[in-house]
Amino acid sequence: MKKLISALILTMMSSITLAAQPVATMETNLGNIEIELAQDKAPVTVKNFIEYAQSGFYNNTVFHRVIAGFMAQGGGYDTKLQKKSTKAPIVNESSNGLKNDRATIAMARTSNPNSATSQFFINFRDNDSLNFGGPYGGYAVFGKVIKGMDVVDKMATIRTGPGGQFRSDVPTQPIIIKKVTISQPEQAKPVAESGETK
Repeated sequence: MKKLISALILTMMSSITLAAQPVATMETNLGNIEIELAQDKAPVTVKNFIEYAQSGFYNNTVFHRVIAGFMAQGGGYDTKLQKKSTKAPIVNESSNGLKNDRATIAMARTSNPNSATSQFFINFRDNDSLNFGGPYGGYAVFGKVIKGMDVVDKMATIRTGPGGQFRSDVPTQPIIIKKVTISQPEQAKPVAESGETK
């Protein structure tokens, strides 16, 4: 009976495909952070992030702005707090339905909603004011930390102060992104037909 039920379920699911998302591994001097990228919800933003990562742009950059209880921002400055040259800005995908909840990653930008380039931030908490429809025009979420949130939380414990061109919020102990690597999911495959065993 159990075999018959299993066969029926597999038959019903035979046309369903697996929709895995790419995962970014961010290696820092505090530990590794794994981020599942929401390619289905934020295709332009994820493509942009992956291109920067695969080009080595994020190698030896820092989290230059950390505000405990709010977020940690990085991806635009080297270890000497010199700003790196970027590609053209991308469209703001903040209306994709993803919220700036704890452990999500979103694009940093200026007051112009469509000005994001390479910089991003990770939310320490739910930051509803940053969502689409909020007072700031929305910041595009494009992924979520799935492993290593303890590393992100550790950032909030490091003392901050002035540094480089910034008057405040710069970690006194540099938080260095050594590199970011991308693991692409296997191509979506149909679920096994009934009778097949894996």
